[in-house]
Amino acid sequence: MARKGKKGSNREVHGSAGEEAGQASDGRSKLDGRSFLYVGGRDCQVAHLRQIASNFGAELIHHDGGLREAVSRIDTLLPSVDCVFCPIDCISHDACLRVKTGCKKFSKAFIPLRNGSKSSLERALQTMNERGNAR
Repeated sequence: MARKGKKGSNREVHGSAGEEAGQASDGRSKLDGRSFLYVGGRDCQVAHLRQIASNFGAELIHHDGGLREAVSRIDTLLPSVDCVFCPIDCISHDACLRVKTGCKKFSKAFIPLRNGSKSSLERALQTMNERGNAR
């Protein structure tokens, strides 16, 4: 029984540490107010991905990569974002090519993610926050 109590308390400490990891020394995230475009991925995870970005003070805009939305819409979204994330395992070749060329055209950062998992996005945001190069 004592062991169960320990695990529960560790989870609470670990959970709050994860939220604080996105904070700068003054209590604000370096990504605060930034907006990111996430192209591709799984529709069932979009709400979770938005919450992860929100924990860093950022806004996440999602484009499905051409499943239901037109791929040409990516061009209209790019000027309004700071950076673009693409999970390379869950995106069409056409959408990925359009994102890459659009990022060059509009001088936006393009960050390919190893996969469409929530932890992959969280690691990328954490790295950006630590480096302070959100723009």
